[in-house]
Amino acid sequence: MNTVRNLKAFTLVELVMVIVIIGLLAAVVVPQFGDMRTQAQAAAENATASAVKSGIKLAYMTNLTKGLSTYPATLDSAAIGLASATNPLFTTVIDNGVTDGNWRKTAATRYQFVPTGGTYVYTALTGLFTRQ
Repeated sequence: MNTVRNLKAFTLVELVMVIVIIGLLAAVVVPQFGDMRTQAQAAAENATASAVKSGIKLAYMTNLTKGLSTYPATLDSAAIGLASATNPLFTTVIDNGVTDGNWRKTAATRYQFVPTGGTYVYTALTGLFTRQ
């Protein structure tokens, strides 16, 4: 006794079309996620640089209340090298400093944000913390 079954299934063409559509969507979405890392690193750099600049201004204002019109002489007493728990950077202007290892002190008044390579210089005479 032969019975005809009414099987319902996807054809090979339909499956290939679904795979192609998923591939196209992935091609559009993946580059955006790659760019998110760059954007996050830039945001982290800008946030720390802004905190340092605000700290410099706060230190200047504190000095003004004491009758002094000076900016901090240094931003920290850290050794040259990467920021760490034992070598925090920017302790003069940020409570507890920066210890995450993304920042490196390259000279007495020169700093680098490692992920982007951005270099900053502090000028004590003017209180400027500028990206080079």
